[in-house]
Amino acid sequence: MRSDDRQSGESAGGGPEQLALIRETVRTARVPRAKPRTWRGAALAGEMPVARVVVNKGVLHLDQFFDYAVPEELDEVARPGVRVRVRFGAGAHQVRGGRREGGRLIDGFIVERRAASDYSGPLAALADVVSPEPVLSAELLGLARAVADRYAGSLADVLQLAVPPRNARAEAKPSPEPPPPPAAPGPGTWERYANGPAFLDALAGGGSPRAVWTALPGPHWAGELAAAVAATLASGRGALVVVPDGRGAARVDTALTALLGEGRHALLTAEAGPERRYRQWLAARRGSVRAGVGTRAAMFAPVQDLGLVAVWDDVDSSHSEQHAPQPHAREVLLLRAAHDQCGFLLGGTSCTVEAAQLVATGWALPLAAPRERVRAAAPLVRTVGDGELARDEAARVARLPSLAWQAVREGLRTGPVLVQVPRRGYVPRLACERCRAPARCRHCAGPLQAPAERDLRCGWCGRDEPGWHCAECGSTRLRARVVGARRTAEELGRAFPAVPVRTSGRDHVLESVPDRPALVVSTPGAEPVADGGYAAALLLDGWAMLGRPDLRAGEEALRRWIHAGSLVRGQAEGGTVVVVAEPTLRPVQALVRWDPVGHARRELAERAELGFPPVSRMAAVTGPPDALTAFLASAALPGDAEVLGPVPLPMSDPGRPRRTGDPPPGERWERALVRVPPGSGAALAAALKAARAGRSARGGDPVRVRIDPPDIG
Repeated sequence: MRSDDRQSGESAGGGPEQLALIRETVRTARVPRAKPRTWRGAALAGEMPVARVVVNKGVLHLDQFFDYAVPEELDEVARPGVRVRVRFGAGAHQVRGGRREGGRLIDGFIVERRAASDYSGPLAALADVVSPEPVLSAELLGLARAVADRYAGSLADVLQLAVPPRNARAEAKPSPEPPPPPAAPGPGTWERYANGPAFLDALAGGGSPRAVWTALPGPHWAGELAAAVAATLASGRGALVVVPDGRGAARVDTALTALLGEGRHALLTAEAGPERRYRQWLAARRGSVRAGVGTRAAMFAPVQDLGLVAVWDDVDSSHSEQHAPQPHAREVLLLRAAHDQCGFLLGGTSCTVEAAQLVATGWALPLAAPRERVRAAAPLVRTVGDGELARDEAARVARLPSLAWQAVREGLRTGPVLVQVPRRGYVPRLACERCRAPARCRHCAGPLQAPAERDLRCGWCGRDEPGWHCAECGSTRLRARVVGARRTAEELGRAFPAVPVRTSGRDHVLESVPDRPALVVSTPGAEPVADGGYAAALLLDGWAMLGRPDLRAGEEALRRWIHAGSLVRGQAEGGTVVVVAEPTLRPVQALVRWDPVGHARRELAERAELGFPPVSRMAAVTGPPDALTAFLASAALPGDAEVLGPVPLPMSDPGRPRRTGDPPPGERWERALVRVPPGSGAALAAALKAARAGRSARGGDPVRVRIDPPDIG
């Protein structure tokens, strides 16, 4: 077995720090040697008897290629890109009594066949070829290496995300021949955008336009994405669309089928099941289909001859992978657009700061409708401040002020009314009515809750709290900081007893509701589509979303409001949105004007002044205090890097589900942020990766690194 000093080589990237680390770790002399002819008495392949393999081992100090001998019986099937089984680990190099021992069988991929190895010792042989299907192309390998380097991760971890598990039945089924390119579609609803028809014409003509698309409210966005895909296919190239969830993928899938017919695209979602999803993935890899649409994992889909990559609603948290190295779909598609020199489309009803930066730097052009079209398509937005809510007598029933009552009554005359609540459940959080201090348990400082028909209870330790009083002001009166969806539904049901009330949330998400009077209470992101659009929408507890200690709090609140408002009929049809939030706040004003692009530009300007992402590149480093201090001291950070912190992290509660990045229960961890200016992001990732690899080789305490953390609040 052999370790490749040039682990990534010219084609796969890598830095001098990594090369030095690998040389120090392996500590084995390497001299050119002749190609092997036998192994354990068995003949080896006559031509190209050495296979270079990437093994499924995600530890960073082993992030390199390894050489194995190819037995003669595997010569025909051991092609680059196929899955193999190899011996790896302690003792895999040893020969005892004339036979090789040690090492356990693990999976890997052949990346290259070679005539000779420059490793001086004996080579272990490939144990088996799992499948003759070449699933790892050179293009996919290069993309995986680029993603690993950008996010300071290992190639093996990225390949686990990029290549789905094998399904033998799906692999055995032949894929049909690809259909001929379709005719270029007409502009359709793209005519509503100033440069929409020109964008489609550029794609159909073989061009590679790059655009940030601010979609108009309404149900047409899926059909417009399908038209962009069809225009790309008409040029003889492929297209890939990534959406946040299965519901969005189903809408684009339906639109593509209606526009192109069956068999022209692959649907890549977890809901399809492992066999069907792998069959669809193989169809894209084999070239049987030239288009793909799916959720986060589809960002690596091996669509051939890419002409367009598109991502919808890029700020949705579902686009951020939770498994190492935690890449973001938008950034992966940006890498693909740059590498394949293909078109790029970032779309959404809202606009992120990252999207505004792409336009500000000139990398992409804006694709938006004129203001008069925006005003006609968007609903009328009215605001109610928290102070007005407290003084309004009507708000004592169902927490609705008079303006909201009126909007609900008017809306229920012509159709369903949407009520967006920031939280699911009953009453997730309570606070002092006088000073608004959070109500916490005396024993563990956990948040107090008031489940239905029960006294106060701690959400962490489960103890009852019968005699609570505020530690700040002494008051004994509580108010709901955020009332959950089920509680809101109960209150609305009492307020409108003749109207059906439906709920949609994490436990049960409604796909759609009919065009009949009804109250639909939903958490953000779970709003069902109403046939013909909602007559009105109420956006409750806006201050709860705006008050989160997060850099993206305003941006995320505006996105959720605009997403809900986009399901409401336009102002010309009587659609109304009432948002309960302080009217003077910037996100609320952006919602009233329906101007997400202006909000994103102002956010970008402020972040540029403060040096916050995406203007700067940032990494979050977490771990035990001593380990974190030693790690930062050993990392060869760029000279322009700035270390912020470290600061202690909240201790994880043993009784609550752990999120990615949370410290182990009962352990005290700290977090430091490392910030670099534009142009130094690659150097920062390389330095952190090299430091992690050295720590991994020495067996030190775990230190976690996340490039571009979504939460730096």
